[in-house]
Amino acid sequence: MNDRTPEHPADIVARLRATFRSGRTKPLAWRTTQLRRLRELLTTHGAELAEALHADLGKSSTEAFRTEIDFTVREIDHTLEHLDEWLRPESAPVPVHLGADASAWTRYDPLGVVLVIAPWNYPVQLLLTPMLGALAAGNAVVVKPSELAPATSAAVARLLPRYLDTDAVAVVEGAVPETTALLAERFDHIFYTGNGAVGRIVMRAAAEHLTPVALELGGKSPAFVDRDADLSVVADRLARGKFLNAGQTCVAPDYVLTDPETARALEPELVRAVEALFGAEPRQSGEYGRIVNERHFDRLSSLLDSGRTVIGGSGDRTAKYLAPTVLADVDPKAPVMQEEIFGPILPIVTVAGLDEAIDFINDHDKPLALYVFTESDTTRERIAEETSSGGLGLGLPLAHLTVSDLPFGGVGESGMGRYHGRYSIETFSHRKAVLEKPLG
Repeated sequence: MNDRTPEHPADIVARLRATFRSGRTKPLAWRTTQLRRLRELLTTHGAELAEALHADLGKSSTEAFRTEIDFTVREIDHTLEHLDEWLRPESAPVPVHLGADASAWTRYDPLGVVLVIAPWNYPVQLLLTPMLGALAAGNAVVVKPSELAPATSAAVARLLPRYLDTDAVAVVEGAVPETTALLAERFDHIFYTGNGAVGRIVMRAAAEHLTPVALELGGKSPAFVDRDADLSVVADRLARGKFLNAGQTCVAPDYVLTDPETARALEPELVRAVEALFGAEPRQSGEYGRIVNERHFDRLSSLLDSGRTVIGGSGDRTAKYLAPTVLADVDPKAPVMQEEIFGPILPIVTVAGLDEAIDFINDHDKPLALYVFTESDTTRERIAEETSSGGLGLGLPLAHLTVSDLPFGGVGESGMGRYHGRYSIETFSHRKAVLEKPLG
């Protein structure tokens, strides 16, 4: 039993700021050492983290490694491979009036002390991936894991100090009081992943210190299915994208938009796809997760009457199990369409065609992701041109966030800021303008 009194947030920030001011975190060697140690943590203790993820969310070992542990390792490897290149100064042309001996360039300066507040749905990936970007940029970092994933939070809090520089990286566990205390401190950047309600709280707190923020939020990410699409392929990809992590994914397809005839043809294909993934009894599948807690189970259960049940619709509150569910004939004003679902319920909403689908999307908040299934180049181009979303997936949901050279982030209600790969360096650095002219 550890009876040590937890360090106060003010003392943590002061200690990390002193480390940053000493210059310790700035050399490339320090940054790469931290990333390699983080990689060692993940590869050495992957099984332990997978067990924690199973305890918190019912994730299978396969899913835990694929979407959280190995995902983060790949991001580390990509960053280590390119970091020296990303950090090089970039020259800029100089106007003639400054003289031929003048030169100009930009350089990336680390910001200082960064706060990363992580969610519960991917509590390893969405904590460590922003953190590794902040470390790669040369910052000190305070990380706040989610209390709603307590086993993972405890594992991370135990392991990180064993591998990373404890004078530059701190873990603060806890719930609302601890988060509130952290937000009262002055940071040089705050990176928050979660919902819009808390995002507004974070932004208000950051405004007190004029602290820049990145808000990775969510929203209702639509999937438009055109009448020319191969519905067997569409159903397989929709089911995989929607029911991964029991639907508790910020970029999961939230609902389907399609014409009535295509909707009817898609229904049996979705039934087939769900059964191919999880069997006739998904509850017995080792690959199907659980809802994070009873409160979220109750919220999701209240949405099940929003349409005709095509498959699923049942659950067990005690086991936090909710079957993968598809709802048809869903009215746009139904309860399931009024909020981000964030669970294993896929509504199908019918529209007359592409024009009405585009209007429907534009009449709602800008989503974190938008997915399009069509064989038509014209349709793809129109949706890309006439709608706004954080990311656009043509023919495949979720996959864009696995590409380290693509920025990941939202727009409007789905968030602000971006990260992954080089974009993390941009987020957690200040791009300083430098001009030099000799004194001769």
